[in-house]
Amino acid sequence: MMDLTGTTALVTGASRGIGRALVERLAGAPLKLILAGTRTPESFEPLTAGDEAGRDADAEMAPQGAAAKARLPEIRPVHMDLSSRETIEHCCEELGAQLQRVDLLINNAGLMTGGLLEQQNIDAIYAMFQVNLVAVAHLTRNVLPGMLERRAGMVVNNASISGYAHFPAATTYAASKAGVVAFTESLRRELRGSGVRAMHAITPGVETEMLARTQEVYGRHIDTSRWDRVPAPAWAAKVVAAIEANKRVLEPGGRSELARIAAAGPAFLLDAIAARAFSRRPRA
Repeated sequence: MMDLTGTTALVTGASRGIGRALVERLAGAPLKLILAGTRTPESFEPLTAGDEAGRDADAEMAPQGAAAKARLPEIRPVHMDLSSRETIEHCCEELGAQLQRVDLLINNAGLMTGGLLEQQNIDAIYAMFQVNLVAVAHLTRNVLPGMLERRAGMVVNNASISGYAHFPAATTYAASKAGVVAFTESLRRELRGSGVRAMHAITPGVETEMLARTQEVYGRHIDTSRWDRVPAPAWAAKVVAAIEANKRVLEPGGRSELARIAAAGPAFLLDAIAARAFSRRPRA
């Protein structure tokens, strides 16, 4: 089990969507500090009492003195621009010594690309690979020495169901997320015996602005009507529970789990599913 008491967490992409939900969930755990990574820290909306989704209900009913002891962790918005090697190094320099005190790194930030490959914007493809995969390796590399020195810590990477079930209209995005799976599993084995762990979350369809955009882009060529739609707070709760349980991987559940199982079997299974859902011609 990972004890979050008194720890420091760094969450990337923390201003909205899953990242925001993760910050809110972690705010109910006994951490010391949450570094909410965002490209614009000044626009990060402070949490209110109602946002602290993970807060123990018993603390709400406790006497005032006891409740005062169950203080929320400090939540500090920090500059985290993952768009290039130079911006990542600059953001790490801004964090200074705090970077080596991170006990829990959640690489959540991501971009989406989709549609027929020949129609995808090449600049968008490069930007997506940078944020989804290269930045994950870069930031993990920079945070890892402090964890290894303390012989404790955890790296959590957002891998997505697309990293397993490789559907048409998702060529580049699926490649980035498959890379995240490979990176995390290789790192996990590399860290064996070090006291530091690595986990990847196979994120299903989570109700965010990004999911809406994904359905719009992918929906031109593939039927998205049966995609999972999990509320962001519910998924964040599962991620934090998996962290505390020291899981190796967090399965997506629902139809996404069936897709993952099909992807692990003979190729004709996923081929058949894709053939029914996909059309190279734009859907009506």
